[in-house]
Amino acid sequence: MSSDQRTTQQVRHSRLIEQIVTGQETSDGAGVRLTRVLTQPFQYRLDPYLMLDAFGSDNPDDYIAGFPDHPHRGFETITYMLTGRMRHRDSAGHEGLLQTGGVQWMTAGRGVIHSELPEQQDGRMAGFQLWLNLPAKDKLCEPWYRDIQSEQIPELVTDAGVTVRVIAGHSHGVAGAVQREVTQPLYLDIHLPAGAVFEQALSPTANAFLYVYEGGLEVEDKPVPPQRMAILKKAPEADGVVLRAAGASRALLIAGEPLGEPIVQYGPFVMNSQEEIFRAISDFREGRLGA
Repeated sequence: MSSDQRTTQQVRHSRLIEQIVTGQETSDGAGVRLTRVLTQPFQYRLDPYLMLDAFGSDNPDDYIAGFPDHPHRGFETITYMLTGRMRHRDSAGHEGLLQTGGVQWMTAGRGVIHSELPEQQDGRMAGFQLWLNLPAKDKLCEPWYRDIQSEQIPELVTDAGVTVRVIAGHSHGVAGAVQREVTQPLYLDIHLPAGAVFEQALSPTANAFLYVYEGGLEVEDKPVPPQRMAILKKAPEADGVVLRAAGASRALLIAGEPLGEPIVQYGPFVMNSQEEIFRAISDFREGRLGA
């Protein structure tokens, strides 16, 4: 679904940038090269978000092996493909093909074993995977999946010519493809032409960050270079954020309400206590996770 709606959303006091973060080059799965943008030390500061990985390469050797069978428990994964194709399969018999511009939203809940494997032999593969925590009461919920094709993601265009893909939450009166009651995630992919300004309202209690993946932006005259994450500072008077693009730029704006609960992570398991982590490991080793 798309919209050519042209509207404005006035922000009286923009948030400021608290910190600029450079991601860590690493590899995951069967050797997929990626940049870990949101790392474990920022989990409490950016609660309810646990991790953001950015991947992008024209070299098939960097991605072709993909992510073979691996488990998850206790959180949600949101995979957004900028370009390329990725096949998802899991232990419950679900299967889907993630294509350019599409999103897969997976709630691991009590546990799932799945694989994500590229379905292309050459060309560019690029996108993001975001981990969103689940509240304690939902950690062991039934797994849930939704494959959202590119044309199903609502879009809007502002008077300044800024195109916004609303993956989750609300922007300028447009509801995103996914809503969540507790964490209230906002996930926007924002495309700004040179010289454009974009304003987005934010809850004063939400944690929020920006990741510029093309071009460069400014927030209250402080530049955010490409391939950098900007943590947005909370302030009682701030009712949103104002972004300015010197040149054509693209960025993710992500926000959510913090859970304020203990975060205990062991690899692909994120729970609230060590005891729950031990149980997850035992369930996985004994074949109960994802059964």
